[in-house]
Amino acid sequence: MLKRLHIRNYALIDELEINFSERLTIITGETGAGKSILLGALGLVMGERADTKVFYNDTEKCVVEAWFDVAKYDLREFFEENELDYDAEVVIRRELSPAGKSRAFVNDTPVNNQVLQRLTEALIDLHQQFDVLDIHNVNFQLRMIDALADNALILKDYQQGYRRYSTDKKRLADLVNLSENGVKEMEFLRFQLDELRQAELNDSEQEALETELARLSNAEDIKRTYGAAYNYLSESEQNIVGQLQEIARSMSGTRKLSGLLAGLSERFDALVLDLQDLAKDCERIAESTEHDPQRIAEVQERLNVIYKLQKKHGAASVAELLAIQQNLEQQTAGFTDLGTEIARLEQSIAGQERQLRAIAGTLSERRRAIPPAFEERVHAMLSQLSMPHARLRVDIRDTAALTPTGADDVQFLFASNVGSRYLPIKDVASGGELSRLTLCTKSLVADAIPLPTLIFDEIDSGISGDVSLKMGLILKELSDRHQVVSITHTPQIAARADAHYFVYKNVADNRTVTRIRLLNADERVRSIAVMLSGNPPSDAAVATARELVGE
Repeated sequence: MLKRLHIRNYALIDELEINFSERLTIITGETGAGKSILLGALGLVMGERADTKVFYNDTEKCVVEAWFDVAKYDLREFFEENELDYDAEVVIRRELSPAGKSRAFVNDTPVNNQVLQRLTEALIDLHQQFDVLDIHNVNFQLRMIDALADNALILKDYQQGYRRYSTDKKRLADLVNLSENGVKEMEFLRFQLDELRQAELNDSEQEALETELARLSNAEDIKRTYGAAYNYLSESEQNIVGQLQEIARSMSGTRKLSGLLAGLSERFDALVLDLQDLAKDCERIAESTEHDPQRIAEVQERLNVIYKLQKKHGAASVAELLAIQQNLEQQTAGFTDLGTEIARLEQSIAGQERQLRAIAGTLSERRRAIPPAFEERVHAMLSQLSMPHARLRVDIRDTAALTPTGADDVQFLFASNVGSRYLPIKDVASGGELSRLTLCTKSLVADAIPLPTLIFDEIDSGISGDVSLKMGLILKELSDRHQVVSITHTPQIAARADAHYFVYKNVADNRTVTRIRLLNADERVRSIAVMLSGNPPSDAAVATARELVGE
């Protein structure tokens, strides 16, 4: 329920505030005084496009705030999904800066336009004479039939299943597309994987092979060098080890003479032992090293395989090649599982479709039971509103495919005169006919559908007299169950107000500004009398006005 609207620096409004009745609020006023400006400001709160031309003072920002009581609405989940603070009273604020920047807030939390529009759609139902009306919208038409059929719980169950069904169908289509388009790519990946697997790579082998190849390629130099070293150390006539042994024996006799000499003697003994070990190592290397062309070829061939794979895959090491191999194994394994997943999804989707069609059948059966009584009630109300020959037909047809709302195509068809063809409402109904038809249908579903605050902008366009009187009664009855706001120029409708606001222009500081005030009982009578006969009103008009308001 809309409780209050505060507007600052918008169009002809410097600042004003309006408090709405819980039932029927009527807004009247002079032509051009700014009644439509109020709706324009409310449109900003509803997420409509902002225009920098709206500033009353183009050096200050424009602010529009609306207070709503949402205790009776099931909106807690919406607030949680969008990380908004939930409270029974919600404040929506829209700010426009002179630079063109627009910001929106819900309970002081910034929100984007999409969130703002979704929220206000649940809070405000705005009927404007020149807008594309809800009654045109086949989705809204279906929503009304479902409300009258009490399909809410069944439809919720269906739509939950339909979301899963749609998700799985999209997943299946993606997998089939991937399977069809990925065959060649997968063949290439498998070729690469087979090549790596056949190489039987080992993380540590490259360094060992490169070391071995270097040794084998220089075998003759190694054998000659280390053989000569062994000879000089141990085998030649003047071998180094023999000469050092002689020196060590001669020194051994001086050990007792001093600690220094004993130390030197021991060092010579140790040196002899080290050189003997060194000579044995040189001998072993010289004897074990042989030039082996076959092994050189084997090592070179193995390294060539590694080098080729590294170049092909842009890898710097065998470890990187092994990582690439692992990744290819995962990709090809996923593709191998693709066929299994496709088969599983096809089976699951078929089962889901059977269940959804069963629920859709129940929805359809309940929907088709509604039109006879609904059409009859609409015809009766239209007759009261001076459209005795107008007829509404609810056309329900099967759809071949499942839709988010079942397997029915629902459309309201309208014929305004005897013998006229039934055609979609948007193609045949005039503005006045649309106004009356909208009021009739919405009043009939008011108890069944969770309608928000209903705002009618000149719904009385094209009607007058007795029709206006009956339309006022319908609005009044509708406001017993829902909050209704009506901008009108018809006295018969204005007389039904629980709160009557008057919009007028005032000149202050050489500028025209829009003002609004809540009329008291006497002011209401005079305002309605002016609507009846002009300003100043006649005595007869005042008497008629008193009669209309029930005084």
